[in-house]
Amino acid sequence: MLASLIATGAWLQIASYKGWPVSTTHSIIGALVGFGAIIGGVNAIYWSNVAYIVTSWLISPLLGGIIAYLIFNILLKKILYQKNPVRAATRFSPVLIFAVFTILSLMMLFKGLENLPFHFTFLSSIFISVVVGAIFALIGYILIRRMGLVPPQKELLAYDISVVKGLQKAKRHLLRAQSTSSGDVQDHITGLLDQMNDLTSTLKTPEQLEYLHAEYAGVEKIFSYLQIVTACLMAFSHGANDVANAIGPIAASMTVLSSGAMATEANIPSWILGLGGLGIVIGLATWGWRVIETIGRKITELTPTRGFAAEFGAALTILMASRLGLPISTTHTLVGAVIGVGLARGIEALNLNTTRDIFISWLVTIPSGAFITIIFYYAIKFILG
Repeated sequence: MLASLIATGAWLQIASYKGWPVSTTHSIIGALVGFGAIIGGVNAIYWSNVAYIVTSWLISPLLGGIIAYLIFNILLKKILYQKNPVRAATRFSPVLIFAVFTILSLMMLFKGLENLPFHFTFLSSIFISVVVGAIFALIGYILIRRMGLVPPQKELLAYDISVVKGLQKAKRHLLRAQSTSSGDVQDHITGLLDQMNDLTSTLKTPEQLEYLHAEYAGVEKIFSYLQIVTACLMAFSHGANDVANAIGPIAASMTVLSSGAMATEANIPSWILGLGGLGIVIGLATWGWRVIETIGRKITELTPTRGFAAEFGAALTILMASRLGLPISTTHTLVGAVIGVGLARGIEALNLNTTRDIFISWLVTIPSGAFITIIFYYAIKFILG
């Protein structure tokens, strides 16, 4: 276990220094596979369990990306593509606040408070969460009203954004018809395309509209506060998951030392949990900024609205997967959610080089953890004689 912890720490130090958002779960799994293979042989590994965990490479980013993509498209339709986005954000924000705090409450009841002497049923958890969400939605509505956000003097658009999207779709169909036609028909289609180009040049495209709306400080100000809440939600999920990964080997070792035998369950002292939490805080204060920079800046350009969609989408994915019993990685989910938000703006909005490097780092995490563990195990064994 000591070799596994040292190896996992070494790999995570390397990955964090490089800014790679790798999974702590996969790192420690790789380390356990490494020493298990050299102590008990390859057949000693429960490969079906390992395969089940590895499936999170696909499930986590895919689910996170899809849900974040859908959430950001809702924000585009309900707020950013509206004629008056500030007014639309003021009206729609209580709905988002209700959803965020309902999900936060569910995660607390399902995961954070599961060790309390009393337990909540599924229906009571839903009821409590909905009540909490409604209360905070009302509070949020009052606070947003008191922020005194001033909408622009005139509406940015005199038309609905669906007009632009309809013209773009019609233009694509006409281009296909032009390529397969000839003679007078082709000339007539060309004339229609010229007229359509003249018309669309006077209108704002969805991409231009989103850029202009980003200049509305009121919209981004509202979402900057919402993003703080979703960031805390993600931090809670990540901390609850990764502290368990870190102190798991320690708890197993303490059980062996105290009882002299392995046990399927171990009583974990509070000081070990506190030690794991302190380690996460120190890691955040040292190498953490490198990983933050990769996720926040190098995958795609994030604003408070986009960051909110990514974090809320990731949190929602984690909750759903936890209830369904699906193997999932918090890190992979968040990265997938950020990629999903980027794809909602078009694939050109993604930094494909950074995305490629992240995927490669995911693939090599388990074998790297296993290989480094083997090296440290034999080094410790040599030193101890």
